[in-house]
Amino acid sequence: MPALATGAGHEPGLYELLAALPSQLQPHVSRPEDNIFLQDMFGERSLHSLVKIHEQLQHYEKSKPVPVLDSAAALAHELSEELEGKSANGEIKELLKLLAKPHVKSLLSVHDTIAQKSYDPELPPLPEDIDDDEDSVKIIRLVKNKEPLGATIRRDDHTGAILVARIMRGGAADRSGLIHVGDELKEVNGIPVDDKKPEEIIRILAQSQGAITFKVVPCVKEDVPTKEQKVFVKALFDYDPKEDKAIPCKEAGLAFKKGSILQIMSQDDATWWQAKHEGEANPRAGLIPSKQFQERRFALRQPVATLPPLKTSSRRSSRGLGFGRSFPLSKGQKPPKQAIQCKKEEIYDLADGAPLTGGPFFPAVFSSLSDTSRAKKNQESDGVEYHFISRHLFETDIHNNKFIEYGEYKGNYYGTSLDSIRSVLAKNKVCLLDVQPHTLKHLRTAEFKPFIVLVKPPTIERLRETRQNGKILSGKDDKGSAKSFMEEDFEEMVTTAQMLETQHGHLFEKIIVNDDLSVAFSELRSALKKVETETHWVPVSWTHS
Repeated sequence: MPALATGAGHEPGLYELLAALPSQLQPHVSRPEDNIFLQDMFGERSLHSLVKIHEQLQHYEKSKPVPVLDSAAALAHELSEELEGKSANGEIKELLKLLAKPHVKSLLSVHDTIAQKSYDPELPPLPEDIDDDEDSVKIIRLVKNKEPLGATIRRDDHTGAILVARIMRGGAADRSGLIHVGDELKEVNGIPVDDKKPEEIIRILAQSQGAITFKVVPCVKEDVPTKEQKVFVKALFDYDPKEDKAIPCKEAGLAFKKGSILQIMSQDDATWWQAKHEGEANPRAGLIPSKQFQERRFALRQPVATLPPLKTSSRRSSRGLGFGRSFPLSKGQKPPKQAIQCKKEEIYDLADGAPLTGGPFFPAVFSSLSDTSRAKKNQESDGVEYHFISRHLFETDIHNNKFIEYGEYKGNYYGTSLDSIRSVLAKNKVCLLDVQPHTLKHLRTAEFKPFIVLVKPPTIERLRETRQNGKILSGKDDKGSAKSFMEEDFEEMVTTAQMLETQHGHLFEKIIVNDDLSVAFSELRSALKKVETETHWVPVSWTHS
């Protein structure tokens, strides 16, 4: 074989030889299939990894410090005995005095202990009772510290084998590169696990200290390199894995609060994603429910009953914020019909997040103007109180899905049109909307980029105290029909708010308790200024529109 060309004084390492071998051997290979075999064999990733490990160990052997002797204490004792018989001059006396000091003796003893100890990593011996017919096994030793190993296991329903179910990104098992999803676990610290439940194996691991030895049968699976993109999500609900009965391993779960920004590390499992808190130093990921799984769970929890209206608000990011009016409904009337149907899969949203920087703050606030089919009164002007249109035109606009929401009251239509909202936004102003709960999903789009606020009532006790002299108005047009609050009104307000928060809480950017009107208004104004001037997170789809 021709010699490898190397620079003067440079001895090629094993890794360089391995890389050069296929081209060096090619002239000596006659059959194409032999050449392909050699290329595949020498190009095998695992072989390259082993060679790199070998070279690192060689480098360690050459660079590690070696003690000159490992019996310094004995040598010092012999020297003291030898000097005792010599003439006692000042230097000898001083040396004998030093060697007799307890801390010098202790220092030499510690030196000998360290010098005699081997700190090289030791692999456990291969089991002697391996069957010739048994699948190839791998002996793995990992050092366990305070952090979990970062792997979960499961029992195969058909074979009964204990398999590695997932490897948590950034955890100890992942960093080692020695354990892979699908590997069959045979022993832990010499204890066979074939007859044990996964829970029992987890207890064995929890009780183990220091190095843990695994015997595994590697999963035969080709490594497919994947190019992973950074994906972030903004959490729209609180999550505690300790309270989740569905999670496969509570210890592997990641707790988070509504509004938390999470970096998704893996979506390999359709039910359980791996994530970590954005900016967190700990590299280990934890399990969280996937978007699809959480949507299904939330849809199953939702009651069928329709909620009565409560005040909310929405904002146009970097252009303004939007609020209009809710429609006057007397008690017992049906809520307004929906102009646009909501898809079931849109019920719960853990949206991919992207940072968006707020623009200038616009203090001017405008309400969108509602349309109505009722006749204009003498003191009213078209385009001031309402846009007054005919019933026929209103029904045509309903048919053409031009309303965010609409309703019928005392034989007249009232509605907030999409065009009225766009008109406010076109002026680069804040548009305020007071809408029905079912409308939130239609407003939460890339076009409107809303900032949604729930204004909820205080406790019943506080309502009794502050609303004793208050009056209920059925609607703007019914100022003469005001009546005092009853106890059942307070109960309905609190119950409705609780239901609304339960069913739509994931959509609210902020919740304000309307205990003191001036304080609540100050909170709302502060929130508006904050989202207009600071960086905040929105679904990534909004930034692509």
